[in-house]
Amino acid sequence: MKRIKTIIAEDERLAREELAYLLEQEPDIELLPHAVNGRELLELVPLWQPNVVFLDVHMPELEGLQAARMLKASPASPLIVFTTAYDEYAVEAFGLDAIDYLLKPYSHMRLKETLQRIRNRLLEGHASPRPEDSASTPQRASNSQADATARSMRGKLLFDDGDKHVLVDPEGILYAVREERVIRILTTEGQRITSKSTLQELEERLEGYSFFRPHRSYLVNVNRIAELSPWQNGAYNIVMKDEQRTMIPLSREAAKDLFRLLREA
Repeated sequence: MKRIKTIIAEDERLAREELAYLLEQEPDIELLPHAVNGRELLELVPLWQPNVVFLDVHMPELEGLQAARMLKASPASPLIVFTTAYDEYAVEAFGLDAIDYLLKPYSHMRLKETLQRIRNRLLEGHASPRPEDSASTPQRASNSQADATARSMRGKLLFDDGDKHVLVDPEGILYAVREERVIRILTTEGQRITSKSTLQELEERLEGYSFFRPHRSYLVNVNRIAELSPWQNGAYNIVMKDEQRTMIPLSREAAKDLFRLLREA
């Protein structure tokens, strides 16, 4: 029986041990040394040459999605299974050609489905299908369609919103505000989304877009700011470009950074 060399990249000890325990039940899985952040993973992969990596989306030093992009640039990239407690990164994950996406807490049955996908992919990788092989043609067509779909959705963000999932263009986000254990996201079209993500996670996902943190509870789209209104003690209110002319607090320290950012734009 050919062994499937596997690395778990997970910074949370309990989650890492739970996944390792489940994988140890499989006779063809060989667990290699684990990584607790993205940089460790990038060091371990060329050293151990795993067949598959179970990669946590959120890790210190280097996020899972960033590490995956760097791994995909390698000619001997392992198969990648993303793991996370949130499901809004699925589109980005499959855009990176992830073989699967596992939600925490792990379901043993769901993990078995993932492992079967891995086994099938590894078998395909060692086979030499003929061009006229009709069994492989639908699969190739399906893969092409999936690739085209992933390309069309790149740049979109997937959010959980109660019992549904919503795709949003980052430029269409007006602002986001933290309220207790959720964040409320308002779009330029007036859509309101409630997500279990944190504001910090949203800020990280919006890296590269024009977003600014004016207050610990807010994240605003700089391109959707109408004006800055003086308030008191050097603080301001940001007036957004929506029908309600929503006012968002801008702390004195953040005001300095925002003015500098706007002047350099």
